[in-house]
Amino acid sequence: MEEKKIDLNSIIGFVLIFGILIWIMYQNKPSEATIAAEKAKKELVAKEAQAKAVTVKPITTPTAAVAGDSVQLAQAQKTLGGFAYSATLPSAKEGFTTIENEKVILKIANKGGFIVEATLKNLEKFKKGSGQLVKLIKDNNANLSIQLQTSDNRTLNTKDMYFEPTLTKVGTDQILSMKLKAGANEFLEYKYILKPNDYMIGFDLRSQGLNKVLNTTKPLDLEWSLKTYRNEKSISYENRYTEIYFQYEDDKIDYVAQGQDKEENSTKASFVAFKQHFFSTILLTDKPFVTAKLQSNNLVNDETIDTVYTKQLKANLPLAFSNGEIDYKMNWYFGPSDYKTLKKYDKNLQKIIPLGWGIFGWINMFIFIPLFGFLTSSIGLSFGIAIIIFTILIKIAMSPITFKSFLSQAKMKVLRPEITELGEKFKKDPMKKQQETMKLYNKAGVNPMAGCIPALIQIPFMYASFQFFPSAYELRQKSFLWADDLSSFDAVVKLPFHIPLYGDHISLFPVLASIAIFFYMKMTSGDQQMAAPQQEGMPDMAKMMKMMIYISPIMMLFFFNSYGAGLSLYNFISNLITIGIMIVIKRYFIDSDKIHAQIQENKLKEPKKQGKFQQKLQQVMEQAEAEKAKKAKK
Repeated sequence: MEEKKIDLNSIIGFVLIFGILIWIMYQNKPSEATIAAEKAKKELVAKEAQAKAVTVKPITTPTAAVAGDSVQLAQAQKTLGGFAYSATLPSAKEGFTTIENEKVILKIANKGGFIVEATLKNLEKFKKGSGQLVKLIKDNNANLSIQLQTSDNRTLNTKDMYFEPTLTKVGTDQILSMKLKAGANEFLEYKYILKPNDYMIGFDLRSQGLNKVLNTTKPLDLEWSLKTYRNEKSISYENRYTEIYFQYEDDKIDYVAQGQDKEENSTKASFVAFKQHFFSTILLTDKPFVTAKLQSNNLVNDETIDTVYTKQLKANLPLAFSNGEIDYKMNWYFGPSDYKTLKKYDKNLQKIIPLGWGIFGWINMFIFIPLFGFLTSSIGLSFGIAIIIFTILIKIAMSPITFKSFLSQAKMKVLRPEITELGEKFKKDPMKKQQETMKLYNKAGVNPMAGCIPALIQIPFMYASFQFFPSAYELRQKSFLWADDLSSFDAVVKLPFHIPLYGDHISLFPVLASIAIFFYMKMTSGDQQMAAPQQEGMPDMAKMMKMMIYISPIMMLFFFNSYGAGLSLYNFISNLITIGIMIVIKRYFIDSDKIHAQIQENKLKEPKKQGKFQQKLQQVMEQAEAEKAKKAKK
């Protein structure tokens, strides 16, 4: 009986203790707010972990090899030495990893670890509507390799070795790590960082634990080459603007000359650009390359046969060791050679666009580019109409200069009879004739240079336009009237033969521009001949001007036939407007009788004070006259 009583008491005790524990747990139960806070905290931690490292399986071809396989390792060591480990990994076989954003598609190979295909999205080749996208790299036209000098006196090239890919995501950035391994924790790494909606790709190049594998007494040679594909309608036109640009010594820009086997050497190079006409492949580095050897070779010897590639471009860039390791923060740019796009990166990349030097470049940067951008982007005009409005605005701005030039010609024309009379009077004394002619100009208040200066002021704007329109990426594949691409020639007739310096087609805008310049020169040549009498001992300007009336249009016709239609359209409209301005000025603003009366009135006044140039010229002539008189006395 006693044993049963004890067992019952034990049971009762356990029940009481269990009940007490339940009551304590209930009393210490967290509130609903506390539970919600803890739940939110756990979810946040989970999201952060996911964003921090989400591994995406790369596109590779698996193999049966296992890292560390002793037989395979021994075989690989015969050729690869310290890098034999890389040949035993599953990635040691042909395979590729593709990364892309809204701008580019990049395909990176296991073998060599470099980009074997770079495609620009939404940008088509010269056949508009064909669906063929611009590919800056494809079909083995590019190569990136580092020559490795090992501590056991081997010379290896990374292009022949296999990298292990690992693709991860950090936030919205895709990060592809390509590692050439000498061991589990010893490797050479290419790290590609692709951000959303960007042409610029991060490219970190570093080594880890290779100070015993590599010979670190001298830099590694990075060799980069690109055989540039044709992407535009005119291969000769595209080839003309395909070249290597580079920045050195902080902010200086230079380029490699065109032609066969051209070479440049640079120090402290911070970027190397393989620039094509409208697209560029650029390698940038935060730590400048100590030296750079750059080579360019023309591949278009016959544009009827050589129609695939334009140039072979090469760069040799030494990579310096730091504490026995390589560590470079670099970038790749695959995108358009567009001034505004390149300028946004704030790395001087826009300077690879050939806008001209000095004042020509300033006109393009501060007048042409902003004005054309305003017309096309802000107002939204079609590009053909924008060129016409652009030309009208430029010509209106230059009209006061044009007016002064025509006014000066009119004054010289009125004075011509008197100048001719002085020529007859001092026929045997050219020096005296010059002196009297200068006195006549001074009395009449006429500056013989006034007609030349306005024309000289317009020359920089004309030259700037020759640089601006061929470099205007915005015109690419933009149509107007019969021209389907304003950045290339507007062929309306295809010839069954090739004319040297002209081509195998007839472009219409150059024909119209040539006709316009013919009539412009026809209208002005008469006034210029009347205004400027022939000087003794000088060429017959009248004959020269007569020849130029016909030579200039022919030169225009040949020069512009293979150029972009945008430039020809600009010149056509420019000459038309100039003709119109001339007609208006002559009809409504220049009266020969009034000019003659004003000149006669000026003669009665005190002679106008000569300018410094005229005074100096007068002194020179007087000194020459005095020397002549001395010699005559002797």
